[in-house]
Amino acid sequence: MKFMKLGSKPDSFQNDGDNIRYVATELATDLTVKVGDVNFYLHKFPLLSKSARIQKLITNPEENNDEVHIHDIPGGPAAFEICAKFCYGMTVTLNAYNVVAARCAAEYLEMYETVEKGNLIYKVDVFLNSSIFRSWKDSIIVLQTTKSLLPWSEELKIVSHCLNSIASKALIDTSKVEWSYTYNRKKLPSENGNGNDSPWNGVRKQQMVPKDWWVEDLCELKLDLYERVVKTIISKGNVSGYVIGEALNAYASRKLPGFNKGLIHGDTAKNKLLLETIIRLLPPDTRSIPFGFLLKLLRAGILLECQESERSKLMKRVGHCLEEAKVADLLIRAPVGEAIFNIDTVQRLVEEFIIACEHDGETDSLLEDELQEMKSTRIISDTAKIKVAKLVDGYLAEIARDPNLPLAKFIHLAELVSSFPRATHDGIYRAIDMYLKEHPEISKSEKKRICRLMDCRKLSAEACMHAIQNERLPMRIVVQVLFFEQLRATSCSEGNSTPDRAGSMRSSLPSGSHESSRSIRTNTEEEWEEALKFSGEGSRRSSNDSNKTNNNNNNNNERVGANKMKGLMSKKILSKIWSSKDRSGEITSDDTSESPASTVAEETKSTPSRSRRHSVS
Repeated sequence: MKFMKLGSKPDSFQNDGDNIRYVATELATDLTVKVGDVNFYLHKFPLLSKSARIQKLITNPEENNDEVHIHDIPGGPAAFEICAKFCYGMTVTLNAYNVVAARCAAEYLEMYETVEKGNLIYKVDVFLNSSIFRSWKDSIIVLQTTKSLLPWSEELKIVSHCLNSIASKALIDTSKVEWSYTYNRKKLPSENGNGNDSPWNGVRKQQMVPKDWWVEDLCELKLDLYERVVKTIISKGNVSGYVIGEALNAYASRKLPGFNKGLIHGDTAKNKLLLETIIRLLPPDTRSIPFGFLLKLLRAGILLECQESERSKLMKRVGHCLEEAKVADLLIRAPVGEAIFNIDTVQRLVEEFIIACEHDGETDSLLEDELQEMKSTRIISDTAKIKVAKLVDGYLAEIARDPNLPLAKFIHLAELVSSFPRATHDGIYRAIDMYLKEHPEISKSEKKRICRLMDCRKLSAEACMHAIQNERLPMRIVVQVLFFEQLRATSCSEGNSTPDRAGSMRSSLPSGSHESSRSIRTNTEEEWEEALKFSGEGSRRSSNDSNKTNNNNNNNNERVGANKMKGLMSKKILSKIWSSKDRSGEITSDDTSESPASTVAEETKSTPSRSRRHSVS
């Protein structure tokens, strides 16, 4: 810390109790100066020689010449004592903690150069400009002391000088940072004392200074001063949004108790003001701010019930980079008395993500001539959509356990990402199954409604096996799953070892059947029976051909055996499910009007040409 000593005479000020200060000399005092509750017993001549204000007060005929009242001096008795000691020529030490008070008090007492050369104002200004404002930590300390000395410190431009000094140092090239600073959040390798920090050939390598080296020292500032410092840094335009985000994150972690744990403690009004200020200071570039920090701000904003405008800003920022979130990040507790989780907030986030995607699409349309750039943008967008779809599926599976979750909210959130690309529909199937398990009271029509969210053609083999044995699913969905599993087995039996599952299913279905889930549900039973019949006869034909060749092709025999097992397994599973659901009274005219066997019989009567076609094959 920088300091400056003024005067050379020994300090002869003494106390007589708490409210009396006097100068111990042989010469009797002839002036009493009352500053607040403290009385100073001094001599007129030293004060009159340096203070124009004291001169005016003593020469005022309406005032007692032996007593002066100055209750409104900035800095109070302590600041006046510094000025009085300077008038006497006594030793006084100025530092970052008292220099502003001394400067404001000297201004109040009018200790100008016109009164006497080398007066206190001049000496303090020299100390500020040559030492204090050139020191990083002293500038911060001085800025803190200005708060109690307003408006004097503001009018004397001490505050603005501090702001400029701090901002200019925060923006300096890190290679030129030669002063000490506080940095405990993330130690650099050179600061952890590892082997790389050792001298090489007797020459010690210079330590690297991180770009955000200054953020922790500024956390000592009060909110209003901190806001002004950050705005000054941003206004100079030479700092990245990432560094500003780190600074705000460090300040929120320091000043908001429980911020990093999602539980804010302490004065609600004070914390709310602090949080709203941080939100206003966020840089415009959303991608430059750590996503985890944005999520913590959003949680805190909901908990503290910040203004709707501030929460909307946060939701927009979080929504635009939602693909970076994890399921646990979205499990925000709802207010007391409602559902367990705040699904409305997550819905808003997904909607903001969709808006951002649409905006990207509009941007792509403007770049048609730049084909490569447009393709790159689209790839990134599709990847983000895949991640968000997976995220929402996982989130739905978690909140499905909430017994108070309305079906409408579940379906609405799932439908928001229904058009997003997915590798499989296993995630949404898991969420649907979890909801059916936790809400057994829902009606059959509601079960059908929620099951429309998934596409049975995009279930993996494992999910299909689970769905086939899942008694919570409507019969129509189970039949669909069986049909598409058999269709895949048929494709494999024709020599496609790695078929495009979705493509082969669509090509095998009747025209238009893959365009809507309604068409699939209408024709499922009879198409499944045809595929099953075709697969069985094809398997028998393959088996006869393999016997005639005296078992020369083992691979064909294995594939035929597998096809037989798949066909038999599908028949047995369907019969088992059908009989169990028939016993439980689930089959109604609303689910399916007839069993697969009766469907085949009906097909034989109504479409003989179709039956003959399968028989010939």
